[in-house]
Amino acid sequence: MNADGEFPEGVQRVARVLQDQGHPHLPVMLDGAARTAQQAADALGIQVGQIAKSIIFRRKSDDAAVLVITSGDRRVDEKKVDAIVGKTGRADADFVKGKTGFSIGGVSPVAHAVAPVTLIDRELFRFDEIWAAAGHPHGVFKLRPQDLERLTGAPVADVVQKLE
Repeated sequence: MNADGEFPEGVQRVARVLQDQGHPHLPVMLDGAARTAQQAADALGIQVGQIAKSIIFRRKSDDAAVLVITSGDRRVDEKKVDAIVGKTGRADADFVKGKTGFSIGGVSPVAHAVAPVTLIDRELFRFDEIWAAAGHPHGVFKLRPQDLERLTGAPVADVVQKLE
């Protein structure tokens, strides 16, 4: 929260969407930055897999943002993503900010500036409770994997690399 007790702008956008959708948990601000899944998990005292990471790719055919929401202990398999949405490439910080309205490290699964093509990693369903970024590197909110489906309208897919 800033000095006057308000959430930063990105977190306010996320909070509005969550309230409008009847989600029971509002964002909370962590004392330290949670730019990585491990930092967020440590701050919340949970397993890193319970962090819903938001990874943005750039679809080559139309320059659309592709949001892959994956479990914090998994790596996205870009070939699997491409097979579902078409050829993608890396998204730089300017692309992410322009398309989502969020900075890298705080990309929420909801309240994007431009609605992304979204895929949800089925590995998140290993957990009853997960946490996602809330529009700021210090902001997070609690939800269940089923809530992610409801809030985003996105399909659940196999989008991660096989574990060794």
